[in-house]
Amino acid sequence: MREARTAGTGDASSPSAARRDDRAHVLHSWSAIEGNDPTIVVGAQGSYFWDENGRRWLDFSSQLVNVNVGHQHPRMVAAIKAQAEQLSTIAPYHANAATSEAARLIAEVAPGDLSRVFFTNGGAEAIENAIRMARLHTGRHKVLTAYRSYHGATAGAITASGDPRRWPSEPGAPGFARFWGPYPYRSAFHSSDVAQECERALAHLADTIMVEGPHTIAAIVLESVVGGNGILVPPDGYLQGVRELCDEHGIVMVADEVMAGFGRCGEWFAIDRWRVVPDLITFAKGVNSGYVPLGGVIMRDAIAASFATRAYPGGLTYSGHPLACAAAVACIGIYREESLVERARALGDTVIGPALHQMRATHPSIGDVRGLGAFWAVELVRDRTTREPLVPFNATGAANAPMAEFAAQCKRLGLWPFVVANRLHVVPPLNIDEADLRAGLAIIDEALHVADRHCVE
Repeated sequence: MREARTAGTGDASSPSAARRDDRAHVLHSWSAIEGNDPTIVVGAQGSYFWDENGRRWLDFSSQLVNVNVGHQHPRMVAAIKAQAEQLSTIAPYHANAATSEAARLIAEVAPGDLSRVFFTNGGAEAIENAIRMARLHTGRHKVLTAYRSYHGATAGAITASGDPRRWPSEPGAPGFARFWGPYPYRSAFHSSDVAQECERALAHLADTIMVEGPHTIAAIVLESVVGGNGILVPPDGYLQGVRELCDEHGIVMVADEVMAGFGRCGEWFAIDRWRVVPDLITFAKGVNSGYVPLGGVIMRDAIAASFATRAYPGGLTYSGHPLACAAAVACIGIYREESLVERARALGDTVIGPALHQMRATHPSIGDVRGLGAFWAVELVRDRTTREPLVPFNATGAANAPMAEFAAQCKRLGLWPFVVANRLHVVPPLNIDEADLRAGLAIIDEALHVADRHCVE
């Protein structure tokens, strides 16, 4: 038997003890135990966080693109404390003021007649329940999702995902089929321009529906703006076309807004930019900036009506958790009072976008720049002419060295980047100080010289 240590005594809460206990007892997400050496974070404030040695980084990742209002926002902390003093937890078959108010506020900012909320603990569970709702509503079983997508790591959500993270979990849940979405820079349809990409992507989706059997398809699940697979902004007309196909065939349109929603793209929900109303919206992350785990599904009245007289066969112990919902109420208030949705849009138009496009003019490693609001991708290449990625698809180990070197240089210079595959995602908190934002962009500009060294001359 190992020697027991009493929590809160001796050095148990010190950074060195945190490292020791982490190494001995924690299995981290998407990581092997051996060789994993995570940063021990001891504090954060605003757009910065720091480790036990006082080393500080500007957070250009918003952690996992969720800390939209920054770290330790005083109104968020106060709301959680106040709720904890009043009602820390209650079973979800009861009602309470925090959960009810959070649902009302979410419905107020949702498009169209999406007015009822089912709360979950995060985005993956939101996807699971949205799929279940669509199947129950339609009486069909099949779900279409994009190859370039990620919807979560639970059993159904990881099967719905298109990217390589699903491979180790296969064979997955039954009833899923995939399609290619639009990606003008690396078109699966050999398109010559954005308009043609939109047209061909919709024709491909229509063909997929045809051969899968429209009468078997319950839902099309897609990220309004693809997040972890490249921040792929859909061409104008694409989401409208998906909506029309769903209407034609009685298919439920599910917009995954877990990463793109709540101001990240300069709209309450990214899909608002195209004035499209989906049947279901899944959300998490920005709804309360990750201060307490929370996600959910917002549904149109027609979907909700399916459960007017029959019970919805799903639930979670922590659905609508008071602490999480109190944080959501405070967070939505911050978005409104600090005009963060509008600010994200302005920062993208006037600061982030122009700066990244200017870098592209000077760095041969930048193949493409794309994004909206505070949601941008810089795609790095070895050769602009051939568009060969800086690292191969799903690269690991030595094959991924150029991106690892670039990320390490960013960190050495004081910026924590969000790096995935051959891309840098620029996703800072929406309330980042403009001077800090420009300083972070300058660090990226400097670190890109590391990537440039790997380019074809």
